[in-house]
Amino acid sequence: MENILSGFQLRNVNFKNEILAGLTVAMTMIPESLSFAILAGLSPLTGLYAAFLMGIVTAVFGGRPGMVSGGAGATVVVLIALASSHGVQYLFGAVILAGIIQILVGTFKLGKFVRLIPQPVMYGFLNGLAVIIFMAQVAQFKVVKEGISTWMEGSALLIMAGLTALTVIIVLVFPKITKAVPSSLVAIIIVFALVYFFNIDTKKVIDIASVSGSLPSFHIPEIPLNMDTLKIIFPYSIVMAGVGLIESLLTLNMVDEITNTKGKSDKEAVAQGIANITNGFFGGMGGCAMVAQTLVNIGAGARTRISAIVGALTILFIILFGGSAIEQIPMAALVGVMMMVAITTFEWASFRIITKMPKSDIFVGVLVAVITVVLHNLALAVLIGVIISALVFSWDSAKRIRARKSLDESGNKIYEIYGPLFFGSTTAFLEKFDVANDPENIIIDFKESRVVDMSAIETLNKITEKYKAQNKHVVLKHLSPDCIKLLNNAHGFIEVNIQEDPTYNVMSK
Repeated sequence: MENILSGFQLRNVNFKNEILAGLTVAMTMIPESLSFAILAGLSPLTGLYAAFLMGIVTAVFGGRPGMVSGGAGATVVVLIALASSHGVQYLFGAVILAGIIQILVGTFKLGKFVRLIPQPVMYGFLNGLAVIIFMAQVAQFKVVKEGISTWMEGSALLIMAGLTALTVIIVLVFPKITKAVPSSLVAIIIVFALVYFFNIDTKKVIDIASVSGSLPSFHIPEIPLNMDTLKIIFPYSIVMAGVGLIESLLTLNMVDEITNTKGKSDKEAVAQGIANITNGFFGGMGGCAMVAQTLVNIGAGARTRISAIVGALTILFIILFGGSAIEQIPMAALVGVMMMVAITTFEWASFRIITKMPKSDIFVGVLVAVITVVLHNLALAVLIGVIISALVFSWDSAKRIRARKSLDESGNKIYEIYGPLFFGSTTAFLEKFDVANDPENIIIDFKESRVVDMSAIETLNKITEKYKAQNKHVVLKHLSPDCIKLLNNAHGFIEVNIQEDPTYNVMSK
């Protein structure tokens, strides 16, 4: 209970800032929630339910006061193919399973592994996501005639393009006048007013689906509970869970840096999972933390859970009482807002520093972006990027292993090793030794090195065997405590006799 109540401390809370921040966040979430739902071919109401459910659950149970969650594009993009090929009920099933996976990640404290994602991978991930969102908005310039989707023509195309351009201009210019009101909300209101008062004939939300609704009701997804269903939804669920956690935990780290406080990544992972399970059973499309809305919330002065709760309840109020007004919003306004989301999501800084980045980092960033755009598989793109980055790091580390050779006053040959001894550097390590010409006693000094893994231990065994075959004796010196532990764990494979200061005899059995 104490963990749940953290972030609700009423002492020194600025309720005005919290409430206004929550209302502002709600207004910025509505257009995105509608647009993301439409992007996935879902009812706009599904997006609003996700915004409410994700927002309220993570606000209460999450590990980071001040962070905002909702129906985010990063997770929705993952489920587009599933919804189009198998229907919305399978999407709800996938969201529930993704939530279960996220709870397991948080329970087993695996959230910390998000720190292993390199910056070039995140550049590629965000750039690819931005391209996907932008291209999806271009698709809104199509209309369905006699069951066939075709591009708009003539005046319809000009009106749609003009209103979209006006929306983008307002979003860009209005913050220079004032930042008290979200520019995306102002843009939607102005474009809505123009269309309404001048009776402009253009595509509206009502042409996609109705958003008037009631309280979300409990229902079990209407899908067969068998292995065939699991085979269908599991790949999407694991990808959604991964993408959602990456987005959420990176957002958590961002808020930590801004507020100079510390959030709880594992608790947040569990909260995200609970929220997604709730979504699946109550008709929401699922989601994760939302970077833009979180920045709006923190920038408005919110520091507790109150603002996120206010934002979620405001969205519920709109679902219950404001649906008829939302249905009249021109699609051009939502398209313009989402295009700006895509533009701001794109990491333009990656172009400014591209000439200063290693070629391997540039390759990783571009590859992740391409995979994201082509396959619409964000988790796979991130996984491949992390693997390639790890391989590049291993290769660079392997090349750094060196051996300084000398003789002491007793005529013993000393090899001073520099750089880690691990699977990638074992071949180079073995090449440093001159077994045939070395004297009877050989000292391998690890003062500036580390024995990292079983490949390193096997290599030590090999070099010991080679010297033993020549009736020569090997001594290891200056092993660190972690190296000693690793070698002791390998007892039976090689023997370690501890000597003084600290020196270890290593002999093949």
